[in-house]
Amino acid sequence: MNDRRREALERALRTLLTPLAKLALKRGLAFGEMAELLKQAYVEAAQRHFEVEGKKGSISRIAVLTGLTRKEASRLASPDGARDERRERGRVNRAARVLAAWVREPEFLDGRGAPASLPFESDDGQSIHGIVRKHGGDVTPRAVIEELVRVGAVRQLKDGRYRPIERSYVPHSDETSKIAILGTDVADLISAIDHNLDADVEEPFFQRKVAYDNLPPGYLPKLRALVRRDAQSLIETLDADMARYDLDLNPADGDETEAPARRAMIGVYYYEADREAGEGDDGPESDE
Repeated sequence: MNDRRREALERALRTLLTPLAKLALKRGLAFGEMAELLKQAYVEAAQRHFEVEGKKGSISRIAVLTGLTRKEASRLASPDGARDERRERGRVNRAARVLAAWVREPEFLDGRGAPASLPFESDDGQSIHGIVRKHGGDVTPRAVIEELVRVGAVRQLKDGRYRPIERSYVPHSDETSKIAILGTDVADLISAIDHNLDADVEEPFFQRKVAYDNLPPGYLPKLRALVRRDAQSLIETLDADMARYDLDLNPADGDETEAPARRAMIGVYYYEADREAGEGDDGPESDE
């Protein structure tokens, strides 16, 4: 890497790491603990993404790639890191999938077109059992509904039925789940940008942003409402289309001769903050 690219990378990483450091400090995570996590991340990245084809990654190679000692690399190497990440993604994805179907599919809507209040079980399939059997993959109905209630997306009514109070899996009452989403969602965004930075990539992943830095505060409530309406509509449209091809939901569509299944994620986020002193009025900004 030449000097200009290294300097650009260092500036970008400082910008990226500052809000992470703020988040860690607010929650009492000291520098030594963060440094240990960074070492673990280096070792896991070396294990998962820099293996020599046809060869099992050795501790010596991990040490050379990361700059850590062999003793540290051996201590930090873990066969369970990827498995833990897949388990966390799976838990969130299945709960989100069930909730998305609940607010979208006609058989789970009431006469007004709103998500129906569902019993845990029923003979006609319009129940938690029915929706999880159709959209929850290999998880149990009890596990899914407990997760949705726990994060505040679904409420249990006095008559024992369950009703969604959110249209998407965005935990409001449980900080543990929100922190877990921080890990999975930000990791996907960084991975998408990393993919697009590769000089030889034939098809960049879609990556766009629009930002203005001199907006009147009175306009922002209107903007937030616009984002909630239009972004939610886009997410629900994409979810419905992706669900048609998901092999957990449509196993008969799979072909054993095809390449292994892939994972795809589309995310939308909104952020606002005070305009920093000294910033110029640069007008609209659009990144890709």
